[in-house]
Amino acid sequence: MTGAVVWLTGLPGSGKSTLAARVAARLRDAGRTPLVLDGDEVRAALEPRPGHDEAGREAFYRTLGALACLGARQGLIVVVPATASRRRWRDRAREHAPRFVEVHVATPLDECRRRDPKGLFARDDIAAQLPGVGEPYEPPVAAEVIAPHGDDPVAADAILAALRVTGR
Repeated sequence: MTGAVVWLTGLPGSGKSTLAARVAARLRDAGRTPLVLDGDEVRAALEPRPGHDEAGREAFYRTLGALACLGARQGLIVVVPATASRRRWRDRAREHAPRFVEVHVATPLDECRRRDPKGLFARDDIAAQLPGVGEPYEPPVAAEVIAPHGDDPVAADAILAALRVTGR
């Protein structure tokens, strides 16, 4: 079975990591070993840590996409919950992945603000840099799966179907 990249994109606080955890659990139940490359966790592991300016984001998403594609070429299903607010960053990964499933976690901005699991919207210095607030967010044009929110078992089913993964 070939590997794949499943890229979950959406606004900060949309539920990308929540959906990624659900998908990873379902993949393990189906006998697959997923690799989850959470954008926040990967960013924190890199030295020097990439900035949140345009150049820093460009370099970070180039690196994250390359890592995801490397894992996919090794036969892994790599789940990437990461905003990647510019389409070109996701498209670059799509070009290099053996298979690519783009998932738009389409939680509305007001709901992301209400949830604010990391307290990002509450801090003016950070909120001004958030995609969808002070920075543009380019949603997918034709995502393979659209999840209305992160805690969505129907979207997890659709992702597994797009990967052609069935349970045991």
